[in-house]
Amino acid sequence: MDQIASELAEYLASRVLTTPPEQRFIVGIAGVPASGKSTLSHIVVDRTNRILRERLAVDGSLESHDDIAVLVGLDGWHLTRAQLDAFPDPKLAHDRRGAYWTFDGESYVDFVRQLREPLPTTPANKDDPTVIYAPSFSHELKDPKPQAVSIYPWNRLVIIEGLYPFLNIQPWVEAGRMLDERWWVELGEDEARTRLVTRHVLSGVAKDLEEAEWRAKENDAPNGRFIKANMLEPTRIIHSVEDATLRTLSPA
Repeated sequence: MDQIASELAEYLASRVLTTPPEQRFIVGIAGVPASGKSTLSHIVVDRTNRILRERLAVDGSLESHDDIAVLVGLDGWHLTRAQLDAFPDPKLAHDRRGAYWTFDGESYVDFVRQLREPLPTTPANKDDPTVIYAPSFSHELKDPKPQAVSIYPWNRLVIIEGLYPFLNIQPWVEAGRMLDERWWVELGEDEARTRLVTRHVLSGVAKDLEEAEWRAKENDAPNGRFIKANMLEPTRIIHSVEDATLRTLSPA
């Protein structure tokens, strides 16, 4: 995705520079599991910051440490394992972790509402109430970490990546409509399954190939179909490029 990431970064840099200074430009990047949306998002954010730093440093309007673009992962809004334990069917809730109903959609909508508030004209510091905080997800803890990402007023480009940033059901749809752009990373189900099986084994999510295949078929694939059938119309479709690091595993 190297070339397309560079093209998208150039586009975003130009959009930020033409957006009124009291507003943020917010992009949601979604795709089925293993579509490469996370990898793409990280590259795009890094390159957009590099471009903006070079352009804005010329007129002295950007401090060397300031990043204009910031990335927020939707995984931070996962319900905790303790919350899943409180479901009527805890086993089902844990097995289906990643389905939209295992996320805190209301809190996500509130977060996007905050991003849409007009930006202050005075500088902010760490303790400034205008700083917005987002959670992240700890794979070590297997739970979200609250207030892990700080969004300052100078973070005028926010990219939100995950499965459901512009889901077309309540309450998610309210956040989706507040996004300036909605990017969909397209990947076929068969290729997604191949990538997922490998990823689940390599990451330790599944203990073996059999469990990885079960998760890909019984949890990831249904989530992917649900997203495709229930999302707001994307403003841009990006075709996923194969990640050479993810190859099909053979049973040992």
